[in-house]
Order: sequence, then structure tokens, then C-alpha cells
Amino acid sequence: MIISHKYKFIFLKTAKTAGTSLEIALSRFCGENDIITPIVEEDEAIRKSLGYPGPQNYKFLPITAEKKLFKEPKSMTFYNHISAREIRSWLHDEIWDEYYKFCFERNPWERVISLYYHYISYLTEEEKLLSFSDFINLDLITGLRQWGFNIYTINNEIVVNKVYLYENLEAELENIFLQLNLPGKILLPRAKGTYRKDKKSSKIMFNQKEIEKIAQLFEKEIKLFGYKI
Repeated sequence: MIISHKYKFIFLKTAKTAGTSLEIALSRFCGENDIITPIVEEDEAIRKSLGYPGPQNYKFLPITAEKKLFKEPKSMTFYNHISAREIRSWLHDEIWDEYYKFCFERNPWERVISLYYHYISYLTEEEKLLSFSDFINLDLITGLRQWGFNIYTINNEIVVNKVYLYENLEAELENIFLQLNLPGKILLPRAKGTYRKDKKSSKIMFNQKEIEKIAQLFEKEIKLFGYKI
């Protein structure tokens, strides 16, 4: 998650939508007063190698909280997948309303596949025998809703200025560059993009029951963005 006072934007990070790569890329444009939340060590190494600012200003104590930014002086910690609800409850309404708020969404069936390959990448060789169908039945995919739709909505209403689509990533990055009036193009590094070696079609990965399970769980996103398997 990034709050840039320099370019007046708030980037909310959803899961399995190239969020880490985009977060690293946007760090390049951050000033010393901007808020950048930590990411995992291996990805921080990528950010550092590029010479971009790392985690900064994400923890506040009552004595350090700026009155012009926050509604009340209290302890707060911004974190990676923080929701719009939390951010809005802390920031002054003027900041929330003025800054350009955006995030990314992705076809839910593809998000589930991406999560599966990410998950098994941390398992032992024996544990990696976990099949895709067994993974879906673990119900870990419910976290994708928490780190997706629930990030950019409040009471089921979208509260960001724009939800960009992962499927149109290159064009969307150009749109963001123009919208924010950045001094350079947004150049994505390869972060967490190497977990999935098998590029099978999502139609092949899922059986009909699993297709319907995902459709039910992500019903709102599918209706909003017209996703199909």
C-alpha cells in the first residue's frame, strides 16, 4: 500500500493482481514524506536493487501523527493489504476525497490458480503433491475476497476512483501514468511472477463443480467486471 502526498494518490493492494510489482514500481516516485508499507524480504531485495525507496512512515504514534492528515491522534500502522475502510477511518476526509485512489482486479478463476502456485511454492516436495482440487477444498481461496473486493469496497460499494483490470495491464499502466502525471513510465519488475510454471488454461484446471464454486464466491466481481472462465 502506498499513500503519496507528492503525487496525491492512494494505491490499495489487492492479492494476486501484480500488486507487489506495481507497489515496487510506484515506490520509485515516492517522496520522503510518503507512506510505503513493507513487503516480504525477497521483494524488498528487488526494490532495494532498483534503488527505490523502501518501507517508510507506515507507523504513527499519537505524538507523531500529523493533525492535517489524520482525524485524531492515535497509534496506527498501515500495512500491505490494508482496506479502504481502515484508511478512510484514519485519514481526514479532505485527504481521502482529494487523493486519487486505485487498485487492480483480476479474473477470479485466474486469481485462484495464481494463489495455488504461490501456495505450493512454499511446500516441501512431498507436500507439493497437493492437487489443485484439494487446494480449492482447503477454503484458502476465501482470503482472496478479503484481499480483493473487501479491499476496495465499503458496505459492498466501490469507494476507490478506479478499479483497473489486470487483463489490460499494459494499457492500464499507461492510464495510471497519465492520470497521476508521473515524471516517468511505470516499469514493472518481476516480483512473484515466477511461481506458476504450468500455463494451463483455467478451463482445463477446473471441473464444473469448482467453476461454480468460484462463480458463487466471487459473484459480485464477476457481475461488476463481466468476468468469464
